[in-house]
Amino acid sequence: MCNVQADSSAPVTIRTRKFLSNRLLQRRQFVIEVLHPSRPNVSKTELSERLAKTYQVDKARVITFGFKTIFGGGRSTGFGLIYDTEEAQRRFEPKYRLVRGGLAPKVERPSRKLRHERKNRAKKFRGTKKSKAAEPAKKK
Repeated sequence: MCNVQADSSAPVTIRTRKFLSNRLLQRRQFVIEVLHPSRPNVSKTELSERLAKTYQVDKARVITFGFKTIFGGGRSTGFGLIYDTEEAQRRFEPKYRLVRGGLAPKVERPSRKLRHERKNRAKKFRGTKKSKAAEPAKKK
C-alpha cells in the first residue's frame, strides 16, 4: 500500500494537446493533461486559474470538465474550453455547466420521486379534478 501525503503546494504540470480554434462556436478547445505525482488530484478551479493565466484570459471564460485519473494516479486527462466572450459562453454552453460556473441560477424543483407520485395521482382523475390530484395529499 502506497502512502502518499496530500500536499496542495506540490508542483503540478499542465499540458494541452489537440488545441483547436473553433471559430463557429467562438472558442478554443483542447485536451488537458495534468501531471500530479505527489497529489491525489487537482481541483478544476485551480486548473481554470492556471489556464487563464497561461492564455491571458478571464478565469470565468475557462471551462474544464470530464477529468479521469489514470489508474495508478499521478496523471489525469480532461477537456478544456476557452470562450471568446461571455455571450458566446451563455449561448453555446449546456445549462448544467453554466450553473456550475455560476453564470445561470439553479432551477429548484421537487424531487424526482415526488414528481412521479403527483403524476400517477393525477392519472386517476379527468378534467379539472386533475389539478387537485396533483396537490400533495392532506393529512387527517
